[in-house]
Amino acid sequence: MRTLIVSDLHLGSILGRDVLRRPAALDALLAQVEQADRLVLLGDVVELLEGRPRRALAAARRPLRALGEALGAGGEVVYIAGNHDHAFVRPFVRARLAERRSLGLGARVPVRSSPGLQALAETLTPARFRASYPGAWLAPGVYATHGHYVDRHLLPRARGILARGPLTPVPETGARAEDYERAGGPSLDSLGSALATELPDVLAGGLDLALGALRRGALAASPAFGAALRTEALAPFTAGALGLQFRRAGLPAMALAAHALRVRAQHLIFGHLHRTGPLPQDDLSEWRPRGCGPRLYNTGSWVFEPLLLARSRPPHPYWPGGAAILEGAGPPRIITLLDEVPAGRL
Repeated sequence: MRTLIVSDLHLGSILGRDVLRRPAALDALLAQVEQADRLVLLGDVVELLEGRPRRALAAARRPLRALGEALGAGGEVVYIAGNHDHAFVRPFVRARLAERRSLGLGARVPVRSSPGLQALAETLTPARFRASYPGAWLAPGVYATHGHYVDRHLLPRARGILARGPLTPVPETGARAEDYERAGGPSLDSLGSALATELPDVLAGGLDLALGALRRGALAASPAFGAALRTEALAPFTAGALGLQFRRAGLPAMALAAHALRVRAQHLIFGHLHRTGPLPQDDLSEWRPRGCGPRLYNTGSWVFEPLLLARSRPPHPYWPGGAAILEGAGPPRIITLLDEVPAGRL
């Protein structure tokens, strides 16, 4: 079986930086999907955190339908939600929390548990569809999750300050997925997801709209702000600083989350941080930060960020088009699908 894993498509983004709306990017991905038996959509597939879910779903329909058709009736889509499309699985997660039932490492999410999840499954027909959360085992020793649980480990632990609530630290050993779902991280997105999971549907929807308005306001200002600060000059510095933070904080945080949850895997595939790897130029030891535990792999993103990529050329760790391939009994393999596509076509 050949499995293709992609994440962070962010379809329907208000700034239009989700590259699958561009024919060149979509064609490159479809060519790989046609060769696959299974497609794993590893979270942040549709941009739902901007408070405009209907528009985002409408914008996502064309590329998602094309992916389902390329995979065909004999293929399977495995969907694992991230933090930007958490609303698709939020009713299921909330019910599990209320019933004090464990999510484990990969609970099967009924398609009918939310209208959004049902719409996603219908759009991806004729391929078979199943949803799992917070992750899924793709093969013996290979586990995949979106990776947003790393956010809970990116702030210094403030012992004794907060004992309860959405900022409660997650245990470093013996944690459960439920602990992460109740805990907020250092970002507005993470805190909003944790709060919304605990709130009733009406209040959770209102919180989504309020936080979406804040995000849209910030995003609307960002093009002018970027131009004023000469995006082209900032891009190398920004990418370098983010890459350093990824190596020093992001990868160790993912390894810590895997350790806390007792993920007994040889290989762990995640997204969320938008940094494809390991790439040929990377230090492989950094992708197993604890010196033990699973080897980490990041599927990158399908978003073109000018602040990171202005005047850059691939190979570049934040260039869109990353993916992982899992085939046979071998380890996952990271590939980059858009390195030959000029920036002007993305």
